[in-house]
Amino acid sequence: MKRVQLMRTLLDSGRDLCPIVLVVLFFQWGVLGQPLPGLMEIILGLLLVVTGLTLFIYGLELALFPIGESLAQAFARKGSVFWLLTFAFLLGFGTTVAEPALIAVAEEAAEIAAEAGQIGSGEASESRYANQLRLTVALSVGLAIVLGVLRILLGWSLPLMMIGGYLLVMLLTLFAPASIIGIAYDSGGVTTSTITVPLVTALGVGLANSIEGRNPMLDGFGLIAFASLLPIIFVLLFGILLPWLG
Repeated sequence: MKRVQLMRTLLDSGRDLCPIVLVVLFFQWGVLGQPLPGLMEIILGLLLVVTGLTLFIYGLELALFPIGESLAQAFARKGSVFWLLTFAFLLGFGTTVAEPALIAVAEEAAEIAAEAGQIGSGEASESRYANQLRLTVALSVGLAIVLGVLRILLGWSLPLMMIGGYLLVMLLTLFAPASIIGIAYDSGGVTTSTITVPLVTALGVGLANSIEGRNPMLDGFGLIAFASLLPIIFVLLFGILLPWLG
């Protein structure tokens, strides 16, 4: 059964990659009229991508999704909201603070801020700025997962919360320094990592399955939306408060 599932995942990965390959081939041959350089290396690379994507998806189905759902159900049976919210916060914070994409964005932002004279020059100042930015985003994701779990537990309206959140983003954008706005908006994307998304989704679905009167399709999703929204708000606030942070 597992071998059949693995083969099905492999075929699905190849099918999902086909449109990208066709687009590249069309523009390379049909539009540019040029041969592909290093054809054998490209074929080898595609095979490695398909293999890696297959193993990644298979790993999600085999381990991460069941772990997330089982943990959510176990916390629901335990009946401890405190430990559930603590786990939600640490899950969001821990998977974000070491996210490579966030580290890269924070370091690049620190270099630009130093060149613009917004922070002191030197490696120490840049490192402090980058770490502050990373911790701000990680903290926001942790709180976002807590907020999403509370929404499931208490039955709050997801559309109303999202509308209110983006209205707050628009308001803060008016007061935030222009240099931080782009970073803030990008931070909402770099937080949705390949580990955070499946674990958090499984957590929400498992929690909704465990609570009477909750629909997993209606109530189990939406946590990732908060994980994208709150970092924007927190980084905008970080930019506004930076002069007082030192």
